[in-house]
Amino acid sequence: MQFLQLLQLQRENEGSSTGTIWQKSKGQKITSFSPVDNQEIGAIISTDKEAYENIITTAQAAFQEWRKWPAPKRGEVVRQLGEALRNDKQALGQLVSYAMGKSLQEGLGEVQEMIDICDFAVGLSRQLYGLTMHSERPLHRMYEQWHPLGIVGIISAFNFPVAVWSWNAALAWVCGNVTVWKPSEKTPLCGNAIQHIVAKVFKANQVPEGVNNLIQGGREVGEWISHDTRIPLVSATGSTRMGKELNQAVAARLGKTILELGGNNAIIISEHADLDMSLVGAVFGAVGTAGQRCTSTRRLIIHEKIYDQFVTKLVKAYQQIKIGNPLDAAMHMGPLIDTTAVKMYLDSIAACKKEGGNFIVEGGVLEGAGYESGCYVKPCIAEALPHYAMVQQETFAPILYVMKYAKIEEAIAIQNAVPQGLSSAIMTLNMRESELFLSTLGSDCGIANVNIGTSGAEIGGAFGGEKETGGGRESGSDAWKAYMRRQTNTINWGNQLPLAQGIKFDL
Repeated sequence: MQFLQLLQLQRENEGSSTGTIWQKSKGQKITSFSPVDNQEIGAIISTDKEAYENIITTAQAAFQEWRKWPAPKRGEVVRQLGEALRNDKQALGQLVSYAMGKSLQEGLGEVQEMIDICDFAVGLSRQLYGLTMHSERPLHRMYEQWHPLGIVGIISAFNFPVAVWSWNAALAWVCGNVTVWKPSEKTPLCGNAIQHIVAKVFKANQVPEGVNNLIQGGREVGEWISHDTRIPLVSATGSTRMGKELNQAVAARLGKTILELGGNNAIIISEHADLDMSLVGAVFGAVGTAGQRCTSTRRLIIHEKIYDQFVTKLVKAYQQIKIGNPLDAAMHMGPLIDTTAVKMYLDSIAACKKEGGNFIVEGGVLEGAGYESGCYVKPCIAEALPHYAMVQQETFAPILYVMKYAKIEEAIAIQNAVPQGLSSAIMTLNMRESELFLSTLGSDCGIANVNIGTSGAEIGGAFGGEKETGGGRESGSDAWKAYMRRQTNTINWGNQLPLAQGIKFDL
């Protein structure tokens, strides 16, 4: 395929890199198959312990030099990376779509996220502000400043093979850090593709070898990062189970974490909602990326007065969803990532039915021409009760649960009554309802939207959630502070040494 030739992903010896140098490794061969057609995309060699140690040592040395570069100069390098990504957007979007299974529009959108965060980081490179404070002591000045941490470990998931890495890397770099990235072993070639592009830009700017590092592999490689005291910050995206284990390992060595974990996101459909607009948000949220986003819509909480009307519209919309090869722009939904995900999807449907769930749109695995990979499934809808065990869990598949409510306070209580707390939304034209939803009495999620869905976030806002979602923040706003250490400075420019709190200590 053209995008594979463009990005030179055929070489099996590419599995770990310190920037422009590809490390020799004796790790296992990882072959990547597309869920689109079950064809082999390519293969890489996973990072072994020796290669890992070489990479970390090189990263440590690179940090000593990189942190000396002025932040705007670091930002200029990131700006050029954004331009390189613009040039390769089409090919990268195709690769993401083919490797992961999301629609081509979503694949292109993911690359656009990378471009956007580069633009954001360029501006940020001139805005790493600290504060000044008035001292209680005469002839003293107080202020705070921010310093880079060192090596930032990034562990990303298969559903966003490149974008989430960029959220972390772009900010970490302009802050003066170096990065070590472990992409998902389910989409390893996306990581290699990005490494080629970054290496070219970095080499042209004489960036120290080891500022951007790639390691490949599975659980064991992730554990190396989580236990490594040389990595002060680990940003990880994945399941709540994975996040809890990683957090314990990093916390045991008093390291820092940014965790983007499970989501069980709901949209409240008010009796005052614009139903046509609500339908678009609900359907895209539920079937986009085949329900494999942490922000995917899992639950619809619908007012009893409009329940039947909206569910009828929803069922009709599901009948129009086109499922097939995601590289075909006419398709709304592609495959699940692999057959293991398909089994989890089927098990979740069976468990919901056992609890009493009524499927008004039945699920199942698609068969026949174009579906030979066995990864294509039908998006389905179940009438369910909020307390069902399956409703309380995150199901990484296109299964949507619908339920009724009578009063807005009841809807908010249902929305909040799950362990996860990532994204939430309300569809309403009633100002009081929207303000209640956004108030301290409303949604307990890190993201709360009005008249847009749960899925999809702009770069400018900090992204993350609460409760079992992890509590970290990435991307916009002041998320950059997580990649730095705060230092408070007090300067005495007088000829006396008064103590704070008026303490006397005369000699």
